[in-house]
Amino acid sequence: MARAIWSGSVSFGLVSIPVELYSATTDHTVHFNQFQRGTSDRIRYKRVNERTGREVPYDKIVKGHEAGDGEYVIVEPEELDDIAPGRSRTLDIEAFVDLDEIDPVFFQKTYWLGPAKPEFSRPYLLLAQAMKKTNRAGIAVFVMRGKQYLTALKEDNGILAVHTLFFADEIREPKDVLEMPEGRAPRGKELDMAVSLVESMADDWNPKDYRDTYTERVNKLIKAKQKGREVVVEAEPPEATGVVDLMEALQRSVEASKSKRGKKKAG
Repeated sequence: MARAIWSGSVSFGLVSIPVELYSATTDHTVHFNQFQRGTSDRIRYKRVNERTGREVPYDKIVKGHEAGDGEYVIVEPEELDDIAPGRSRTLDIEAFVDLDEIDPVFFQKTYWLGPAKPEFSRPYLLLAQAMKKTNRAGIAVFVMRGKQYLTALKEDNGILAVHTLFFADEIREPKDVLEMPEGRAPRGKELDMAVSLVESMADDWNPKDYRDTYTERVNKLIKAKQKGREVVVEAEPPEATGVVDLMEALQRSVEASKSKRGKKKAG
C-alpha cells in the first residue's frame, strides 16, 4: 500500500472531511550518475564555501535572496515555516467552478485524494457525487512541503482527484514567447483538405495506446552497450513541408490515412 504524501482535511461550508493525498503518477525516467570520461571515477557535488573552499554541512546552510548591489537577505528555515499559509493542514474549498471553464494550460500535476478512515467515506462520496452531478470542480489552496498550491478538486470514477494548478501570473502569454503566425486565415480547398485529413485521423482517446518509447530506447541502449553491441540510430526527422507542396502533401496524407485505417479494420 502506498504511503500518503499529505494528510489533512477537505473543508467546504461547515463540512470537514479528513483525507489523505497520494501521487497519481509515477516517473519512469532512466537516471544516470556522472563520471569523468575515460575513467570509472564518479563525479560528486559538494556544498563548498566559495571564500574558504571548505565543505559546509547541510545544517549550517541558510537561504539568501539577492537584494541588489551584491547584498543578500538571509532567511532561516524556521522563518519560512512561520509564515506558511494554511498551517492547519486544511484543503479549504473557496468556490465551485464549471470544470469546462478551466483552461488545460493551468493543470500541473494530479493526485488521488482518499478518506483518511472508512468512517469518513459517506461525506467523501457525497462531495464526489455532488461535483459529478454539477460538473463542477472545487477550487482550493493548501500547503505541502513548504509550498502553497492552488488546486482543483474533481470527481474521477467515484473518487476525488486533486489537480495542482499554476497561478495566473505563472502562465506566459503566447505572444511573449513565440513568433506569432502571420497572414490571413486559411480557407478554400486547403482548409477543406486539412479538415478531411483531421477527420480521417479521428479516433477515440485511449491512453493505453501510447507509451514512452524514448525510455524504452534508452534501456535498450544501456543493455546493448553492456553487451558490446552496436546501437541502431533513429531515422532523421522529416524536412519542413514547403508552401508550394502543401496541397499535395495534404492529399497524399489523407489517402495514406484512409489506407492505414482500412488495413487496421481488416486486421
